[in-house]
Amino acid sequence: MTSQLPAGPTTVPPELPPARRPDGRTLPYGHASLVSGRRSKWAVLVLWLLLVAVGGSFAAKLGSVEDNSPQTWLPADAQATRAVKLAEQHFADKDHSAAVVVYVRAAGLTARDLAEVDRDREQLSAQVTHGDIAGRQVSHDGKAAFLTMPLRTSPSDNSVLTDAVDKVATITEDDAPAGLDVRITGEAGSNADFFKSYSGMDVVLLGSALAVVALLLLLTYRSPVLWVVPLLTVGVATQVASGVVYLLARHAGLVVNGESVYILMILGVGVGTDYALLLIARYREELHRHHDRHAAMLVAVRRCLPTVAASAAIVSAATLCLGFGRMNSTRGLGPVLAIGIVVVFTAMTTLLPALLVVLGRWVFWPFVPRQDPGYATGDGRGRTVWAKVAALVGRHPRAVWLATAGVLAALAVGTASVQTGQSNAEMFKKTVDSVAGQQLMAQHFPAGAASPADIYVPDSGTDAARALGVVQPLHGVASATAVATRGGWTHITAVLADPPDSPAARHTVRQIRAALGDGPQSVPHAVVGGPTAVALDTADAQSSEEKLLIPLVLAVVLVLLVALLRAVVAALLLLGCAVLSYAAAVGASSLLFHALGYPRIDRGLLLFGFLFLVALGIDYTMFLMTRAREEVAVRGHREGVLAGLTVTGGVVTSAGLVLAATFTVLATLPTVAALQQGLIVAVGVLLDTFLVRSLLVPALALEIGPRIWQPGRHAD
Repeated sequence: MTSQLPAGPTTVPPELPPARRPDGRTLPYGHASLVSGRRSKWAVLVLWLLLVAVGGSFAAKLGSVEDNSPQTWLPADAQATRAVKLAEQHFADKDHSAAVVVYVRAAGLTARDLAEVDRDREQLSAQVTHGDIAGRQVSHDGKAAFLTMPLRTSPSDNSVLTDAVDKVATITEDDAPAGLDVRITGEAGSNADFFKSYSGMDVVLLGSALAVVALLLLLTYRSPVLWVVPLLTVGVATQVASGVVYLLARHAGLVVNGESVYILMILGVGVGTDYALLLIARYREELHRHHDRHAAMLVAVRRCLPTVAASAAIVSAATLCLGFGRMNSTRGLGPVLAIGIVVVFTAMTTLLPALLVVLGRWVFWPFVPRQDPGYATGDGRGRTVWAKVAALVGRHPRAVWLATAGVLAALAVGTASVQTGQSNAEMFKKTVDSVAGQQLMAQHFPAGAASPADIYVPDSGTDAARALGVVQPLHGVASATAVATRGGWTHITAVLADPPDSPAARHTVRQIRAALGDGPQSVPHAVVGGPTAVALDTADAQSSEEKLLIPLVLAVVLVLLVALLRAVVAALLLLGCAVLSYAAAVGASSLLFHALGYPRIDRGLLLFGFLFLVALGIDYTMFLMTRAREEVAVRGHREGVLAGLTVTGGVVTSAGLVLAATFTVLATLPTVAALQQGLIVAVGVLLDTFLVRSLLVPALALEIGPRIWQPGRHAD
């Protein structure tokens, strides 16, 4: 039978003996005194009012500093990136994107159809601010034709391109002969469809995330009032964080794009709510011991601060590792998320406790915690769900950890089903205009006609001719043409025989680069770019990022765990469990993606999932182990671990459910990648919550015994 935990004094928590009372000179005690003081709490509130007033005004401008230009999504040192720069520098292609209007009639184009194409070309010329629209191209079967034109874009205003595409659609669809199918595809069409899918979704996404969190908090606290406080604090924190990001993007060159902004919002809401749940649970606990709510908050903040600070340090340090990535988008994402974590941590450990103390005990209504002289941490240990879980783990630790590890390992087998390399058609949940247009192009023209490869060679008189002679005979190249010579460079377009987003097309680009760079007729300094080259270089960069960043994140997290827990064995245990949990999450998610009809994933999702699941998964085991460490110092190893599991079970489970639900909101976005991002994190968080933190880690801690705390010393 599980023994009852000893009751302690009414004013000092039983896990903190009088001999270890703070002397007022420690950082946690000083911080707790500031945010819970009778007068200083008002200063904290005033400071945050000023911050949100200023930060909110800057946050509203965040969209103006977003950079969604091609370079922000490309590897910094790739050929595709150099090709973009050459096009902008010498061929005036900066802030322009190629749109392809395809006209198809299954029975064959009529004379009226062709006349309509020519009229459209004349009208569309007024929309073109750079270059000319070439004459129509007609397929050999006479069933399709297309026009290619450059459209204006803006790196910080997606509506510039979407409006231009809409105007093209209006011109080409008005008065079109009945039965003539008109679609807009090419790079501009694809980007416009992507931008339209996300238009206004930042507000919807944040609103949905807050609504989900509000519902879960309402169910957790069973109070019509309390849930508002953490939600308000999270909202303030995300506004201030967005303001800081704006300032750094505007004045310090921080790269911000649409993806980093929406991930910042979701992560801020999820992590901030987790921290709030931990602090409020400890505050409620201390209110049972203290008559004065200020004293209760002082103890709660002082005991939670190291744990929450450790969590914030691990997550922010892990995200900063992204700064060593090859992709420009990866490099920019790390600092943005780290800023969000730091600001959220600051708000949850200053603004939230100050608000709670100001509002008083009534904020918990109708379940208001009252001082109870007989209250002890383990009260009800034999009656609650988590007390029963702790009892199970305590009775059969070896069976529990073997069974749990077996389940996770079985799920990890699903990683064999992971397929990478999404095509454009697989990026959207429904067929969009640009995808339909690309499919029509592939039926009547060489599949790569809408998105040819761009080859740039130095113009030394013979280089362009030699490059054409090398490229044209290659298998997979339908045709190659020199289109312009400017600034000492010649631009050659190579139409690929295969769809531009296919593995075969990427293989052809590799062949072109190899032939120009190493073949007998090599052309020194030739650069090969275009949409297919972008996909190829991105996949290569993502692969190399995994090899560099995954070990780097593991090393950084391990060092921090050792420093924070002061226990090498425990740190290795938590890290090993996190890696196993990540593999299980990837395997389970892959099977889920197949079931949903979206089997292929973007390669970058593997690194994204690893970063969040390792960092956030360790969060929950950190919450458990830091509380267990407190209990072990007083009760001994076995009772301390079980008490830590019992006391943290409810709050950590609530935190996991909130975080998983928050990321699941990403599934509401119209792209498959967003759905997959949300589901892989949600699945991983749920596995961490219900298997790793609840069963695997505490069972292993009991199996290993007090040695888990080595080199530190704790009671047996």
